[in-house]
Amino acid sequence: MNYLSHIYLSGESEEIKLGNFIGDFVKGQQFLKYPFDVAKGIMLHRQIDSFTDSHIIVKECIMKLRPGFGKYSGIVIDIFLDHFLAVNWHHYSFEKLPSFTKRFHAVLLSNFFQLPSQVKMFLPFLIQNKRLQSYISFDGIEKTLRIMVSHTSLPSETEFAMKILEDEYDFFNKAFNQFFPEMIYFVEMKGDFKINRPLFESERRSDSKSEDENHLAT
Repeated sequence: MNYLSHIYLSGESEEIKLGNFIGDFVKGQQFLKYPFDVAKGIMLHRQIDSFTDSHIIVKECIMKLRPGFGKYSGIVIDIFLDHFLAVNWHHYSFEKLPSFTKRFHAVLLSNFFQLPSQVKMFLPFLIQNKRLQSYISFDGIEKTLRIMVSHTSLPSETEFAMKILEDEYDFFNKAFNQFFPEMIYFVEMKGDFKINRPLFESERRSDSKSEDENHLAT
């Protein structure tokens, strides 16, 4: 999971959102120095990553990128998952994506002095370039990958990644929409909060069927 997904999977608590966002930059027991709900978000970030990395659907997605990215394939899939969350945003949130990201920018700015030094450094770029929203487009994904190639050990295989995304788009989209509801239920259980979202038609039918069966049973 990348930034947009981690923020979304934090519910409505600004403190949990903050912790979930900075989770990659808080190592070991360092989370103990943060306020309780921020620390809760940091730990939730770790649980989300563990759930994602071990999920069979995500592993199948990662295999598509192995030829170009090897052990780094999961990093690219994290970005792809944010893309499909952005594309399918209307299924998962009642709030428009630009409004959601703008509100979170305000959270980051109001808690600037709590942010790890690395986050403080890239925060102006993240806000100015609307990076959280940029995942919705191919151009945004490509730009993010090229930046990561320049600043990390990610292999310089951006063209390969974009071709796989284009060629396997329907596969990835279906995989995401199978995986993400499971992730939401996992987070709601671990975090002890609800994520307010529209129901998929399949969920509506399931709920309606359960209600009908309960009515008949009575």
